[in-house]
Amino acid sequence: MPTLGELTALLDRWYPPHHADSWDAVGLVCGDPAEDVRRILLAVDPVLAVADEAVAVGAQLVVTHHPLLLKGVHGVAATDPKGAVVHRLVRAGCGLLAAHTNADSPALGVSESLALALGLVDVRPLEADAAPPLDKLVVFAPVADAERLRSALAAAGAGRIGDYEAASFTSVGEGRFRPAGGASPTIGAVGRDEVVEEVRIEVVLPRSAREPVVAAMLAAHPYEEPAYDVVAMAPLDEPDRGSGRVGRLPGPVSLREFAALVAQVLPETAHGVRVAGDPDQRVEHVGLCGGAGDFLLDRARAEGVDVYLTSDLRHHPTSELREHAAHGTGAPALVDVAHWAAESTWLPVLRRRLLDALGDTVEVHLSSVRTDPWTFRA
Repeated sequence: MPTLGELTALLDRWYPPHHADSWDAVGLVCGDPAEDVRRILLAVDPVLAVADEAVAVGAQLVVTHHPLLLKGVHGVAATDPKGAVVHRLVRAGCGLLAAHTNADSPALGVSESLALALGLVDVRPLEADAAPPLDKLVVFAPVADAERLRSALAAAGAGRIGDYEAASFTSVGEGRFRPAGGASPTIGAVGRDEVVEEVRIEVVLPRSAREPVVAAMLAAHPYEEPAYDVVAMAPLDEPDRGSGRVGRLPGPVSLREFAALVAQVLPETAHGVRVAGDPDQRVEHVGLCGGAGDFLLDRARAEGVDVYLTSDLRHHPTSELREHAAHGTGAPALVDVAHWAAESTWLPVLRRRLLDALGDTVEVHLSSVRTDPWTFRA
């Protein structure tokens, strides 16, 4: 059976923590990475009822979408609701891991799971993520110093490509130079032409690491004035990662029929399914975002979708968007559903991924606790 550390590494590969928003708090909240995990519970919210359920089923790990400790705390006393969750899980030997905004945008993440639950085809991000900007560093050095230079570059953060590190390319050639007056050459003499067998070392690096990588290269290089280039690489979109999703229904339906499909696919909630638009409008091209997605309203309109489905839509953005439709300037119909209900569609997808990856070495349970905070509609 896997350890908690191995499961954390697996989830981090699927939903990399560095893709989380800067304000978010994702990753392992509590638990010993060295402990074995036989049983996993998946839930949307890390509330006390979910912790109780985890203890009842004998889980060694709870994976939730929403973080427990999103804001900074100075303690986790059991008298506090969040502290009570930590105490309940730690006493039972159960870890807690949150995958929040880092699980929203990737393939088989929250938004894509909602799209798949609705049966959409040709699914892609509504707003594709741009890959982090990269530089390429090219440096020339004597053959004997190449390995030391490659090691220094790797230690400074260069050469990381996906799950690989210390990646570089080296080719052999001749370096030619003539030290001028005032030089203190490592090889050769002032005023004399030199030909040195050198290597060309190429590495990629995050643009944010440009200064420390160049500094590490200069510190490790044997030459007084090393020859090197730093080239900014062209930005590329990540085709399978991005905010929201857009796709098509297998065939056109009315807005009324689409709303009924949403109500059928999602768990029933007090919130229900709210719709803004003509019930008889033709719907085929669908945009959506799991969780709170009003930040993508303009993008959905620009995409030209027939309907945009999300949660937590506010009055003014909704009203303004519908005014575009009323004035004939084009805008999608809107469908607003409970936040918890939309994001719960990710849990079965995550369960299948875990079972496909781990087989019968673990049991994976879906929480039966309805953590939607709204309880009834008057």
